[in-house]
Amino acid sequence: MRTLLLVPALLSLAVVPALAQQRGAANAPQGPRRLGDFQSWTAAVHSEGGQKVCYAFTRATRTDPTREGVILTVTHRASGRDQVALSAGYTYPRNAAVTVTVGQTALPFYTGGNSAFARDGRAAVAAFRAGNAPHIMQVFEVGTATMMAARGAIKPVADVMKDAGERFVPDSYLPAVAGYYSTSKGEMLSFPFNSSSTVMWYNKDAFRKAGLNPDAPPKTWPEVFEAAKKLKASATPNCGFSTAWVTWVNVEQFSVWHNIPIGTKANGIDGFDTEFKINSPTHVKHFANLAELAKDKTYVYGGRTNTGEGTFTSGECPIMLTSSGFYGNVKANAKFEWANAPMPYYPDVAGAPQNSTLGGASLWVMGGKPANEYKGVAKFFAFLSDTDRQAKLHTDSGYLPITKAAYEKVKSSGFYKENPYLETPLLELNNKAPTENSRGLRFGNLVQIRDIWSEEIEEILAGKKTAQAGMDAAVARGNASLRQFERTVTR
Repeated sequence: MRTLLLVPALLSLAVVPALAQQRGAANAPQGPRRLGDFQSWTAAVHSEGGQKVCYAFTRATRTDPTREGVILTVTHRASGRDQVALSAGYTYPRNAAVTVTVGQTALPFYTGGNSAFARDGRAAVAAFRAGNAPHIMQVFEVGTATMMAARGAIKPVADVMKDAGERFVPDSYLPAVAGYYSTSKGEMLSFPFNSSSTVMWYNKDAFRKAGLNPDAPPKTWPEVFEAAKKLKASATPNCGFSTAWVTWVNVEQFSVWHNIPIGTKANGIDGFDTEFKINSPTHVKHFANLAELAKDKTYVYGGRTNTGEGTFTSGECPIMLTSSGFYGNVKANAKFEWANAPMPYYPDVAGAPQNSTLGGASLWVMGGKPANEYKGVAKFFAFLSDTDRQAKLHTDSGYLPITKAAYEKVKSSGFYKENPYLETPLLELNNKAPTENSRGLRFGNLVQIRDIWSEEIEEILAGKKTAQAGMDAAVARGNASLRQFERTVTR
């Protein structure tokens, strides 16, 4: 058996297919087309049977002087397996067994001629990523499924803490927070960090000007629509209300808050073979309402991310649904009296409101590091979990305290009596016991799928598609992306 030690470049090979999607043309030539050099890797794309094939290769920087042309190649086909091949510079003996070591991970390769091929290309790519990664990586919540699927590239936080001898009790964390980043069996995979939820921020001065009670914000969507019309008529002529993070607020949180499924299999938590259900009558009604209100700017589209939040702090939009983590920005920049309230709901939906789910990000520990270095990671997580530290992070930033003790410390101090807006997202998360539809979501490729949904929602709001047609397309296109992800994690 031959063993090779492989130390790949810092660049993650995951960029290769993404680059090809961004730069490739629909009718690319059959021959290879170079995409560029990325540290010691060269990325390229070519067509094979009408299908785009992406690959990257790197040459050995050190080798036996008698061996030339030692090259490692990673090939990605959307409809097939990732292939990892090593050209060794000489012919292997018949049926030779080869082991390639990446960091602390040993990968079996089979041979043929002067090349060796990974028996599991996905595991090999995961090992490359882990070997190149930092010890801790912050990943926002929609990347959870993708990170969970890369089991060879991550080290569960529960294992990190246990191996280092650090005290770690998952039950000490807020249930909604810990549950989001745990497996269905309760194994905590990542460390919650900047967690948030959606709330409705509103301008109390504008409410007064419009004859609305600033201490009684609207609770239901119909009440929001009526308040927005009055605000636009007498206080803010260019906007009645808006939402940032259009898919997070109007699809993901909207669904959970109404206890209706985003997808099957408990919103993907119980299996990657999930399918979307966001073309339900309730979803369609909501987007039809937004499209109608957008015609006269009663509703103003706030964009795919948080770029529209400035219309609230400037006073242009008197109601903004966005993250509770918006607190710091509002506190620093709003020149009017403000407050927030729970998300609105449709009163004709049975059981609504349910509970909210998380936004924000968590900290993932990457695999392939020495045990003594993981002890440092564990110490850092213990430092972050300190009750006083979590309480201060919460009161200063608006992000949620991740532990029960920190929440209770802030609550018992009387802080929320003077600052009730920081407790709003916590009350939403704990409004009711989570159900299959509301305990979270776990969809692969969700970053890309959010863009797909946004495209369809933008067509609806522009009047180019009916709400039904747009949401049907969002489901169909989203499901196609789910199936692509499922192929990559189940083969």
